[in-house]
Amino acid sequence: QVQLVESGGGLVQAGDSQRLSCAASGRTFSGYVMGWFRQAPGKEREFVAVITWSSGRTYYADSVKGRFTISRDNAKNTVYLQMNSLKPEDTAVYYCAAGRAGYLSSSSSQYDYWGQGTQVSVSS
Repeated sequence: QVQLVESGGGLVQAGDSQRLSCAASGRTFSGYVMGWFRQAPGKEREFVAVITWSSGRTYYADSVKGRFTISRDNAKNTVYLQMNSLKPEDTAVYYCAAGRAGYLSSSSSQYDYWGQGTQVSVSS
């Protein structure tokens, strides 16, 4: 059974940094893409970043480009999202997802497995 477990959320101040982790288990993820999405209160879930498990290619939403970095540790089966220069508008529940799309997809419909989410709150 595939499990994605996020951790690392919490309350920070604007300008601070925070790192989220997503521990993946239950299958081999080579050939998968791993994505981070977020959902703020009253808003739809939106794409943040994605990485290919095998080669490490990445793609980011314009809103986080230059501030967030997605990476993976194949040995630990873990994906990370390093968030720098956080803004109040980054406040959301952040979800980790795994998909077999075979390309760097920003569409949530292309992801097959989802974590339970971790809350990130940024105060001004």
